[in-house]
Amino acid sequence: MSDNAQHLVLAGAAIVVLVVLITKFKLHPFLALSLAALGLGFANGIGPEATVEHFEAGFGDALSDSGPVIGLGTILGGILLGTGGADRIATAFLGSRPVQWIPASIAAAALLIGLPHLFDVSFVMLVPLVYAVAKRTNSHLLYIGLPMAAGLYISHGLLPPHPSPTLAVSAYDASTGLTLFYGLLIGLPIGVVTGPLLTRVASRWFGPAPDLDKGPVRETRAEPENPRKPVSLTLALLTVLLPPALMLLGTLGTAQASEGSWLYTAFEACDDPVLSLLAAVVFSFFALGLRSGFPGGQLQGMAAKGLGTVGAIILILGAGGALKEMLSATGVDQAISDYAVSWSVPPLLLAWALAALLRICLGSATVATAAASGIVAPLMGAYPGLSPELLVLATASGAVMLSHVNDSGFWLFKEYFQLSVGQTLRTWTLMLSIQSLLSLGGILLLSTVVG
Repeated sequence: MSDNAQHLVLAGAAIVVLVVLITKFKLHPFLALSLAALGLGFANGIGPEATVEHFEAGFGDALSDSGPVIGLGTILGGILLGTGGADRIATAFLGSRPVQWIPASIAAAALLIGLPHLFDVSFVMLVPLVYAVAKRTNSHLLYIGLPMAAGLYISHGLLPPHPSPTLAVSAYDASTGLTLFYGLLIGLPIGVVTGPLLTRVASRWFGPAPDLDKGPVRETRAEPENPRKPVSLTLALLTVLLPPALMLLGTLGTAQASEGSWLYTAFEACDDPVLSLLAAVVFSFFALGLRSGFPGGQLQGMAAKGLGTVGAIILILGAGGALKEMLSATGVDQAISDYAVSWSVPPLLLAWALAALLRICLGSATVATAAASGIVAPLMGAYPGLSPELLVLATASGAVMLSHVNDSGFWLFKEYFQLSVGQTLRTWTLMLSIQSLLSLGGILLLSTVVG
């Protein structure tokens, strides 16, 4: 067996071990990724000391890019939730609109609110609102809940600073601003299709209506110690939109300004996700917090509460980076590059398919993205015209495919909306599968004009 073939066989075995450890032995993804990465190094004869060094280097590299982005995004989300800014946005979008417009309104509100938040946090925050609107309009709970979940998952699956796309941006050395721009270009029409349009079509499959009196009680948001002005809708919207607006401005500006000029430097700062998110966090501290009477101690508590949810995700991202580094250190990247010349599968399709397969097997979109990006990243050298931003979106959208009983989001949707497994498969699973497939179609279409 040639060296290249041996490297690929051992890498394949490591992925299989990863799947078995998570699915059969129910090991935490961080431990499973760590064992797979370290085992791959030992199996290739690198030696204990060098293996651990590569593991630590990959772990640190992954978090050096994605850790601050996810941390700042989570702090921003915590302040937006704690001060009532997110609730203000959702209420304004729904208003007193006719029932037929509610799915579109809540899908748009959820997509916007979901930009800086982790999916689980946004979902739990919006569920009580879904129950309230369903009661007010005498609607089936899923008529409101399904488009809400669709809007949230557009942000979660395609747009930085969410974990999966952020990890892929780091792995492929892509531009965060361009990724965000392409993600919105693809995601907005998909949000319309899988939100209000799918809700209308799938309503015949909703099944028995849940008991709206058994819904969750809204978690009481923090009340300001020194009440002043109520949270402004305009300022809440500015807080959410500031990071993507700055990054898009930076991306467009650096393409036009002369490199080395002060204007280019300013646009370059805007294009940096850490600086853009930091600017939004500082803005929210004053515009939503101090302005409404929340002192620094309360705002710190909001930020800390949000950060408490990301510990496991940070560890998974780091271990995913370690696996990627180990694949490179053991020669898998070179082996893939050598074989890629003769492959007939387009790299965008390959990235989507690998991420989708891992997602179906593992249930975690973050783990699927981490493993798939480590395998696909070496292909970039064989395709010099390939857009790394589209490769990010292909990998992240593949990791959305076919959510089922091994995905925590599946059970979150099922339990909060009092559904059977069959109802959840007909709604949640169908919605995410359509989002993944349509995203792939949009990426392939965009790839004909982007290079």
